[in-house]
Amino acid sequence: MLSTREKYYQMLEKEFSTKEAIMTELINLEAIMHLPKGTELYISDIHGEFAAFDHILRTGAGNIKEKISLLFGDRLTEHEKDKLTILVAYPQQALTDKTFFAYRDCSWYRKKIRQLLELLAFCSTKYTRSKVRKALPKQYAYIIEELMYTDTNYTDKAAYFDQILAHLLDLEQGKPFIIALCQSIQRLVLDHLHVVGDIYDRGPEADKIMDKLCQHPSLDIQWGNHDILWMGAYAGSRACLMTLLRIAARYNYLYEIEQAYALNLRPLFMYAEEHYQKNPIFTPKEKNSSENYSIESLDSLEKVHQALSILQFKLEGQLIKRHPEFQMNDRLLFEKIDFDKATIQLAGKDYPLQGSCFQTLQKDVHALTEQEEYVVDTLLASFQQSAKMQEHMQLLLDKGSMYLVYNQHLLFHGCLPLKSDGSFLPLTVADKDYSGKELLNFFEEQIRSGCQHQTKDSSAADWIWYCWTGKISPQFGKSAMTTFERYFIADKKTHKEIKNPYYHYRDTHETCQMILEEFALYSPHSRIINGHTPVKVKGGESPIKGEGMLFVIDGGLSKAYQKTTGIAGYSLLNNSFGFQLVTHDPFESVENLLAKQADETSLKRVIDKDLQRVLIKDTTVGDSLEEQIENLTGLLHYQDRNEHAGIISN
Repeated sequence: MLSTREKYYQMLEKEFSTKEAIMTELINLEAIMHLPKGTELYISDIHGEFAAFDHILRTGAGNIKEKISLLFGDRLTEHEKDKLTILVAYPQQALTDKTFFAYRDCSWYRKKIRQLLELLAFCSTKYTRSKVRKALPKQYAYIIEELMYTDTNYTDKAAYFDQILAHLLDLEQGKPFIIALCQSIQRLVLDHLHVVGDIYDRGPEADKIMDKLCQHPSLDIQWGNHDILWMGAYAGSRACLMTLLRIAARYNYLYEIEQAYALNLRPLFMYAEEHYQKNPIFTPKEKNSSENYSIESLDSLEKVHQALSILQFKLEGQLIKRHPEFQMNDRLLFEKIDFDKATIQLAGKDYPLQGSCFQTLQKDVHALTEQEEYVVDTLLASFQQSAKMQEHMQLLLDKGSMYLVYNQHLLFHGCLPLKSDGSFLPLTVADKDYSGKELLNFFEEQIRSGCQHQTKDSSAADWIWYCWTGKISPQFGKSAMTTFERYFIADKKTHKEIKNPYYHYRDTHETCQMILEEFALYSPHSRIINGHTPVKVKGGESPIKGEGMLFVIDGGLSKAYQKTTGIAGYSLLNNSFGFQLVTHDPFESVENLLAKQADETSLKRVIDKDLQRVLIKDTTVGDSLEEQIENLTGLLHYQDRNEHAGIISN
């Protein structure tokens, strides 16, 4: 009877049927192991800001400009380097704009194609020809390879090169060929993308970000609290669904969500129109897209904003009552209202209420009316059945996780809840304590289970909601989410959300070391990468914590945070020489970029200095290649034994 290993070798033989094929692949893998590791980009808290996110990817977070400077040096002026950078990042727009390149004849096309081919070759030095080929557009792959690897120092080869270029231009392929070269350079400048959470909410174009991520060749995602909110709704949590729709109404992109995901919001708008009136407390917070809406549409959105808020608070109350283990009875705020006096009692003190819109509350303040049940269930069905929603949620499940250990670094979005003494804070579920790594694993299990079964208000879906807002949630990390207070109570002291001690202790080397060891990371070069909490650069806060052991890369990519942070986000690059922190200024528009003919939105800061260059064999990818090498070596020995056994039997 064949062993499991022998069965595996028989399967492997179908792909590598001869010794020559095995040895060729072994030589190839060993060669790859000794190439420098590719450049990784870490980005977090995108929050629906597609244009800014797209700009960072197109420019390689400033990496393309750096490559151009290194390669061309004094051969190009600074202005020429700037224009070449913008061409690589936005080839369609640069070639369409009539003033950016005012005069383009055959000589110009030849010159630009030669520059781009040289840059492409320079960006591909870390990779095998096979990997470079995969990054090239199929329609031009053969031509690009021929031109890239032709040595024009030889007369015959130079003539061959010129002939290909001339024929290409005769066929009027200059513009599409340049676009193809630029897109290939974009792909090769960044080898792998880490999205450290919060793709969704606050900005209007999360769907476009998800569409782009669906096409990305090498990607991982660490779920943020806002991503989990959407996954919770997809899993069947009606409280999560009302919350994400309320946020969309508050930040004025509910209509964009409706269109992007083909949601049926008509019952919601009809219900809101019937039961709610204008209320300035619920005027959309962001008005950047208001010019596209009529006054009637904005009034309608204000009413819907109220309806969603009350539905959210009702459903949250039901959920808290279903789960006493959440220990969140202090958040049953409807039960603390004196409706006759229009006041609410918090911590023994009465506060007057503003903007009250409690007309749909019944004797059981958390019960939905029959009409509300219909509206909420219709919204949930529409959300779960949206084809684009299904595609995007599947990407989050396939590429995402609560945390990731990659190249000896630890990535997670929020925090690991700690006690006041700095030790791990446990969450007790069914008499079992979960803390540290186990706490993240527990919530990941609930999220995957909920999204697999998609049952309305299931236990797993309820736990996903807790992960969004619970006191011992690694994605929230605060004492309470004071949404109700921010709407209805003027006294800002009630708005305060006390952060978990993690956010104090992560400044210390000892805590960072404790967390890394919790994940079996003992390398002195290991780092923790977080998002979630905007770094207040204007106030002098640094994104580098724990004596250099932890990076916080939420610097305000979302426009909603930029007044607080003073910048437009951080990203983090990690190449074979170490980490570089990139600070981003607000991205205005492609049109503005073309008009200025310069991109000054990214500023790099080298973190690691004088480190030994990291090769692929030292990385997570290298671990996978090492396993392949061991399997192929084992297959060789397996074939040798079989051949030897055959000789003896004959």
